[in-house]
Amino acid sequence: MRTLPAAIIGGLIAGVATTALMTVARKSGAFGKTLDRDAVDWIDDVAGSRAVIGDAGTSIIEFANHLAASAAFAAAWPTVRKLAPDIPAPLLAAGYGTALYAINIGAIAPALGITEGEIEAGPRKATERWTVHVVQTVVTALIADRLADTSG
Repeated sequence: MRTLPAAIIGGLIAGVATTALMTVARKSGAFGKTLDRDAVDWIDDVAGSRAVIGDAGTSIIEFANHLAASAAFAAAWPTVRKLAPDIPAPLLAAGYGTALYAINIGAIAPALGITEGEIEAGPRKATERWTVHVVQTVVTALIADRLADTSG
């Protein structure tokens, strides 16, 4: 398979996996309020969606947005990989996830009002958010590289 479709498929699978991770971790008490729930609250604050489509409908919108973002960020993986071909994929992907976390959650999300900012969130919540981003990119990279390598 070509690298771009492989990366996008990897990103979509990773998006589902990280949503499951956040849900299970939140419901088990391992994580506090997760980023997906912050995004659902933000969508409702901006659009009043819960009054129209409920929490489940708002959550579906957030999930669709999460998958779109996962695919978009995964589309950059082939370029990232070409820039550093000698670095093991999981390590490179962890670095990429850390960069995405720093830009998206450290800067953009608080500017839009989706999150409170990582200093205000505190170390536990910031670590949870960073972990999810690293899991996201490592899963994306492993799947993308495997699909690109195995389909000849």
